[in-house]
Amino acid sequence: MTTDLSLTLTAGPPGQDADDPVFTTIIRAGQGGAPLNLQALWRYRELLYFLMWRDVKVRYKQTALGASWAVLRPVLTMVVFTVIFGHVARIPSDGVPYPIFSYCGLLPWTFFAYAMGQAADSLVGNANLISKVYFPRLVIPIAASLAGLLDFAIAFVVLLGMMIVYGVTPTPAVITLPLFLLLALAAALAIGIWLSALSVQYRDVRYAVPFLTQLWLYATPVAYPASLIRGKAHLIYSLNPMAGVVEGFRWAILGKGGLDGLSLALSGSVTVLVLISGLFYFRRMEQQFADVV
Repeated sequence: MTTDLSLTLTAGPPGQDADDPVFTTIIRAGQGGAPLNLQALWRYRELLYFLMWRDVKVRYKQTALGASWAVLRPVLTMVVFTVIFGHVARIPSDGVPYPIFSYCGLLPWTFFAYAMGQAADSLVGNANLISKVYFPRLVIPIAASLAGLLDFAIAFVVLLGMMIVYGVTPTPAVITLPLFLLLALAAALAIGIWLSALSVQYRDVRYAVPFLTQLWLYATPVAYPASLIRGKAHLIYSLNPMAGVVEGFRWAILGKGGLDGLSLALSGSVTVLVLISGLFYFRRMEQQFADVV
């Protein structure tokens, strides 16, 4: 049994005569199969900007090191990877210094992990806002993901300094870097939108995300080159949305490893499929957020 709730409002300018035309607005409850209505995101673009800027300011508020945390996390992880994988395990690094090799992989991965985690927890973290004000709920996970771009920009400057120290020159393909960054953002949104909608009903999601992210790191060619995985296993490995992104970053900046078109196509296709399905699932569950969150 379905209930179609509707409200008809009839109003005209104050003081008008009874015979003058009036305006009628009909408001109906959204259905589960409603269209995505992505045009609403453009109408609420200012809200998207302010939520994104709020997340940036709140993240480092009352911290002793401030924005330095954007650099410390990838740098310290790079040091650990260099000691364990570079010196102890002696993992190949495609002929470039291992610190540069691992840091080039950590840049997109750190951005992806942060954007995905923030998006996954965004709806629960903004419960008061969702329950009081109407706006497209999709604005919240998108703003949470975009806030990580500032950290990426700061960490990228560190990479340029490291390349100067090691005498590594970027290749002309570096102009394609924004495309791989866009793909990393799409992958973070694709997973983050799914997890954000699920976390409203199942709070276990916020505890599972850090564990999932840690496992995903080692399933992505950050500390090792993807060339170590060959044959049919490489095709399955390429279904990881971040596999093509990380290898693409290294190819664009260092010109090493070559650009595996098949791996990139598989990673991109999975990202698009997960993103589209996540948008429809989010839209179907959106009308329940205010009641459940």
